Amino acid sequence: MNLNDNLPDSWALTALDQVAYIEMGQSPDSRFYNAEGTGLPFFQGKAEFGIRFPEVRKWCSEPTKIAEAGDVLLSIRAPVGPTNIAQVCSCIGRGLAAIRAEKGVNQLYLFYFFRHIESWLSEQGTGSTFAAISGQFVKQIEFALAPTEEQLRIVEKLEELFSDLDAGVAELKAAQKKLAQYRQSLLKAAVEGSLTAEWRTKNTPKETGAQLLERILKERRTRWEEKQLARFKEQGKTPPKGWQDKYPEPVQPDTTNLPELPGGWVWASLDQFFCELRSGTAETSGRQTTPYPVLKSSAVRQGKIDFQALNYLQQKQSTRAENYLATGDVLITRLSGSVEYVGCCAVVQDVPTQGVQFPDRIFQGKLAPSFMWLGDYLAYCFQSAYVRIIIESAAKSTAGHKRISLNDLYPLPIPLPPAVEIKSIIQQLYSGIERAEAGEIAIIHSLTQAAAQRKNILKSAFSGQLVLQDPNDEPASLLLERIRAERQKGESSTKKRSSRKKVAKL
Repeated sequence: MNLNDNLPDSWALTALDQVAYIEMGQSPDSRFYNAEGTGLPFFQGKAEFGIRFPEVRKWCSEPTKIAEAGDVLLSIRAPVGPTNIAQVCSCIGRGLAAIRAEKGVNQLYLFYFFRHIESWLSEQGTGSTFAAISGQFVKQIEFALAPTEEQLRIVEKLEELFSDLDAGVAELKAAQKKLAQYRQSLLKAAVEGSLTAEWRTKNTPKETGAQLLERILKERRTRWEEKQLARFKEQGKTPPKGWQDKYPEPVQPDTTNLPELPGGWVWASLDQFFCELRSGTAETSGRQTTPYPVLKSSAVRQGKIDFQALNYLQQKQSTRAENYLATGDVLITRLSGSVEYVGCCAVVQDVPTQGVQFPDRIFQGKLAPSFMWLGDYLAYCFQSAYVRIIIESAAKSTAGHKRISLNDLYPLPIPLPPAVEIKSIIQQLYSGIERAEAGEIAIIHSLTQAAAQRKNILKSAFSGQLVLQDPNDEPASLLLERIRAERQKGESSTKKRSSRKKVAKL
């Protein structure tokens, strides 16, 4: 770590273990854990951390390693760097270290120092399974020690500045939450019909949703028959008698516990919309660039496709034309490590000129050419709460992933209004969500600025630039000498007591 070389003359650079006591955590036997409040609060790592204090989720009746009230709790494994403060005497597991300042070193000064170096610490972890740092590493962390009185001034200023900053961040996050609620309320209104309730009072569509579904199903069957005839022709065969009877009828929608739709609307299954719904190439891809890109599963998020999120195949793996994306394709994620990213849906607007394939972790839905305009509507439906509940309930865990199957998607119920009403819904959703996204971008920008400001404040604090130096302050070098002397005195007393015990036994 490269702390400022131009620290004030009254400051001192030293190893952390010269100014603090460090207790590395150790997880006790699991039979001593409990959720009834027996024993000490038990913390294992970052998962329990809050803004400043950890959340008590379990207790330990026979703790092995203990953090005293006020100790800095440092996450030392998966991830490395985050900190909290122990509010009371607590048991700590092996994912944490408790750090207690010596007399003359302010505990909050120590806490803020670790907040200052958190990004650097996060890069120091090693290990094949997960990142971690050792106790010896923690002991040797370079610490910028200010005079005791200046530490107090620094902490006071930091608390003042961060109080204002935290209040601003809280307001931004509250606004961010409201935007998310507004977006979800728009989607809910769209799929339930209230978004276009006023539109229906002024418009009488010539065609109902049920009639639109009939047209979709008719073209769906026509496309299947055309494809079968083309296959017979390619094979030089005459279509056998009754071949049309082999048409696979689409699955009917599962409308269990679903609300009643407005007049003129009808429930349709996702299977009824698509002429084809399938997953992509199962070929193993790599990071080395080739002329044969394939989307990563993470490329598809709700309403968006990132064509920069690519892996690559070799030429011999890229012979199947059906694995290449086309404009109008509806993509749906099949699996993810996080269930919120399972069942994300987006429409391909423009395919890069070199062509891009899709993997078996993504489903591709093909709409009939006359109904490709329905893709955007389907993508909006996939963002609505009722569809998310169905998908997340259906997602199963395997090999560390949450996943859905085609059988989960076929009966997925989609509300189908008349065609002209769908176009009004799409238009209103586009305008409303665009406004929400513009607000979200502005909030994210402000939160990023706040985070940068926080880092700059901490950098200023631990380079001696946040508060004025007082020539009357005792230099940090003298504080270090006093800490060393007190430690030596303590060690000497311990040795004397040990000697007396040995003499007594003789």
